[in-house]
Amino acid sequence: MTPRRELDIEAKRAEFEATALALMQPLYNAARRLTDTPDDAADLVQETYLRAYRTFENFAPGTNARGWLFTIMYSVYINEYHRRQRRGPAVSLDDLERRFREYASLPNDAEEAAATVAAWGARVGPEVEAALKGLPPDFRAPVLLVDVEGLSYEEAAAALGCPVGTVRSRLFRARRLLFGALREYAAQSGFTRGDR
Repeated sequence: MTPRRELDIEAKRAEFEATALALMQPLYNAARRLTDTPDDAADLVQETYLRAYRTFENFAPGTNARGWLFTIMYSVYINEYHRRQRRGPAVSLDDLERRFREYASLPNDAEEAAATVAAWGARVGPEVEAALKGLPPDFRAPVLLVDVEGLSYEEAAAALGCPVGTVRSRLFRARRLLFGALREYAAQSGFTRGDR
């Protein structure tokens, strides 16, 4: 991609605002689900917009601004996540695998799990938010991008910097984990039958 001609400061600011500011709420919503606190989410969105503005000359007008901003946001988030991982305790992949095997042994209710995930837009309670927060970041991000924000698998793969197959695999595992974690809540809320 060839960078655009350099804009003067006022033209750059006006074009950036017209392109990017309308997407602040969806970015904040996704950032809120990725991070632990509203302050962390606001910081993530602020850093995303700062980096987007700095590199705005590389954005091709008429292309997918939403995908471009989500790509930047996820990059900022994952860089901060890795920085925190180097400083703090590591995530136990053994525990993650144990939990996945436990939930994978449940009856194959993939359609029901997908329907529950699809219904989030209408009814997201604290139980769903807690289950989403309980997912490891590598599994949470695809769910947020595809199921919550409505990006295609290809757009999510570009935002996450991984192959489409990896997005599909992580999404499948994340949905299974969410299905197991939300099984009782889904039955109580009328999403599933409680007799399974």
